[in-house]
Amino acid sequence: MSLAEATATLTAPGANFEMETITIQGISTRVWKNALPGLDALLDLSRTHGERLFTTLDDQRISYEANWRATAALARAFFQMGVRKGDRVAFAMRNLPEWPVIFFAITTIGAIAVPLNAWWTGAELAYGIRDSGAKLLIVDTERHARLAGHLDALTELERVIVARATEPVAGATALEDIVGVPGNWADLPDLPRPQVELDRDDDATIFYTSGTTGSPKGALGTHRNLMTNILSAAFSAARSFLRRGELVPEPQPRTTLTVIPLFHVTACSAILMGAMAAGHRIIFMRKWDTVQAMEIIEREKVNMTGGVPTIAWQLIEHPDRAKYDLSSLEVISYGGAPSAPELVKRIREEFGAMPGNGWGMTETMATVTSHNAEDYLNRPESAGPPVATADLEIRADDGVTELPTSTVGELWARGPMIVKGYWNKLEATAETFVDGWVRTGDLARIDDEGFLFVVDRAKDMVLRGGENIYSSEVENVLFEHPAVTDCAILAIPHRTLGEEPAAVVHLAPGTSASEAELQEWVRARLAAFKVPVAIRFVADTLPRNANGKILKKNLKSLFTSIK
Repeated sequence: MSLAEATATLTAPGANFEMETITIQGISTRVWKNALPGLDALLDLSRTHGERLFTTLDDQRISYEANWRATAALARAFFQMGVRKGDRVAFAMRNLPEWPVIFFAITTIGAIAVPLNAWWTGAELAYGIRDSGAKLLIVDTERHARLAGHLDALTELERVIVARATEPVAGATALEDIVGVPGNWADLPDLPRPQVELDRDDDATIFYTSGTTGSPKGALGTHRNLMTNILSAAFSAARSFLRRGELVPEPQPRTTLTVIPLFHVTACSAILMGAMAAGHRIIFMRKWDTVQAMEIIEREKVNMTGGVPTIAWQLIEHPDRAKYDLSSLEVISYGGAPSAPELVKRIREEFGAMPGNGWGMTETMATVTSHNAEDYLNRPESAGPPVATADLEIRADDGVTELPTSTVGELWARGPMIVKGYWNKLEATAETFVDGWVRTGDLARIDDEGFLFVVDRAKDMVLRGGENIYSSEVENVLFEHPAVTDCAILAIPHRTLGEEPAAVVHLAPGTSASEAELQEWVRARLAAFKVPVAIRFVADTLPRNANGKILKKNLKSLFTSIK
């Protein structure tokens, strides 16, 4: 069945994926007619899964009912603390059962959840707290320790809550004093959660991304953005069945091993939202370890995993893989980093599982295109076709002219998943969000069947294992070193991570600095994943074009020996 035929069947009047056209922020927008109205409705729907396991971490096994009770209790506490609709509440922690509790306790009372990158340094975390204007902060002990030297300067914060502290933390409230430990959530009283009137297009989240220049930007997402992804994922799966000539089966709860951080829209929007609607079980790991992952897959009969290509490669290539029964795996999907066509075939051959991929960004609250099953096997270099509520265009440099099929240009996208804009950054919002479209900065083409092929990404960005590294941020830190007078950050290929950052540096005459010294300089100021894996020193200043921009493509040959 063709894409058009499958879409027409699935979106017909009365069908589960029926669409309608409404006005959002003055823009006529095609939406899923049957999408849930908001995160409050999703939370209540998730409670109907009852005692089915929702989240698992080590020996902590949390049911949907227990999760609902903890969320309701925390939402009541937030309300008693004075958190109201539109207030920002920031939180930073590793993937814990507390994460979705905190997220939904914030958003179901109309406040705006600000999930901060748990890999950030203290200074980076402080920036996100300050920029969002958060009045409340929830962190685990590791993030609290990182922020130790910054908290006194964060004067807008009214309260700090710390999770999983082994002893009292001065100036902070223990999360366990509010909701207890996860193992006891099922015993919390069955009391109603606060009821706040919410609109589908109310602000719900600020996820931080970065641009090629300046500081990180907070993408302001809505309840509709997040609810859209639930039906988008289900639509993509159903489309795969029709494409191969099969009836769409009734959805069944699955077990997924989620190893990508929930502070990314991929995990929060594309995975968590759908899991709660369908009753899936989500298993967390404290830290990725291939052997431990295989043990979990075998013991818990995991059906789905992935996140970034790195995960799939490490499972495929581990020398002890044959010792584990991984036959329960049905899908290994990923995004966030370039993947080799070879990986797509290997997933099917080695595990008997179907590969999955897609394209999205923080500004699109994750899923815009989805690439599954045989379509992905047949087009391993594609990011897949858009979901039915999304439109894609390839435009010329003028940002207006739509280019012909199979022509490379800048990718533009629109649909109900596109965020409102950037938090408190009107100029950046105006540059990126135009009449309902987001200009992605990605270079891409679309073939005659509607499949997207991304040929290059936003300028000056390195995508390392799903983490965005913006060149200007690292370059600015290098420029702070007294010996550095010119530098550039480049993306160099890496087989499993997709890309890694490398630097080209010109030192001031009469000064010296080693590769290790400059790497340590960056490591002291930025998250570890942003540190250049290699540094090349050049005698002259770096080549530039007439506009003064560094010709980075002329420098990549310096790293041909890096694998």
